[in-house]
Amino acid sequence: MLNLLELEQLAAFAAEGTLSKAAEKLHISQPTITRTMQHLEEDFGVSLFRRTKNHIALNETGWKAVEYAERILKSTEEAVEGVRSFDRSLHTITVSSCAPAPLWELLPALTRTFPDMTISSSIKGNGTVLKDLQSGSAVLGVLPQDMVPQGYSSIPLLKEDLYVCLPATHALAGYKELSFAQLNGYNFLLGSQLGFWDDMCREKMPASRFLVQTDSFTLQELIRESSLPCFATNLTIDEEGTFEGRKVIPIIDQEAKRTFHLVFSPENKKYAVRSGWKSSD
Repeated sequence: MLNLLELEQLAAFAAEGTLSKAAEKLHISQPTITRTMQHLEEDFGVSLFRRTKNHIALNETGWKAVEYAERILKSTEEAVEGVRSFDRSLHTITVSSCAPAPLWELLPALTRTFPDMTISSSIKGNGTVLKDLQSGSAVLGVLPQDMVPQGYSSIPLLKEDLYVCLPATHALAGYKELSFAQLNGYNFLLGSQLGFWDDMCREKMPASRFLVQTDSFTLQELIRESSLPCFATNLTIDEEGTFEGRKVIPIIDQEAKRTFHLVFSPENKKYAVRSGWKSSD
């Protein structure tokens, strides 16, 4: 019966070229790896090496043995990771969301309801969330209401409306409401990890440029100190001090008003918790 540790030593010998280097790499003694090569020849029942007085090298059959050894080692590694990954999936609820706000109450609700499970989440574009659901990479998805795929169920999580936040001196600050067409061409501050909102702003304002900030503290400081417009939603405009001195103006386009749904397959219905419906009304 082939031994995985011995196959690993054979692969190391092939990679390093000498027994001494292979032994050093594996932190074992040279006599140990020498005995391993002998055991492997006995297990295979053929000669694997060319030997001279002070040298040992793989022969043609030995290289074929290395090829199989590497396959076996790779297959073993994949099997171990596959089993571990499957076991993790039994204890993990993976949520793929197209926007950050729906996760703010959903994740704590999942943690409360399933205290023995690990909750994992990510923010992605609509298309990627769909793929995650359909491939089984995500147990739950968060998508706009009009993107719930056939064969899946959904429950409403929250309604989120987009606003633009302008310095009082901005050319558009006097308006009571604005459209993407009016905003197109102006430059904006933008946070990262916005998912759906990021994609939509870029699509609706192709002539605009966006200064993206990955650090939330830096973004807040820039909002307070810079003259660049930024965005908020009905769920963030009350953040203390962030938008002080700015005009917060609703965007009238229908695309700026979204109802997000928690999406799940029939077999994952048990994980569909209601975190509390939130509306902008």
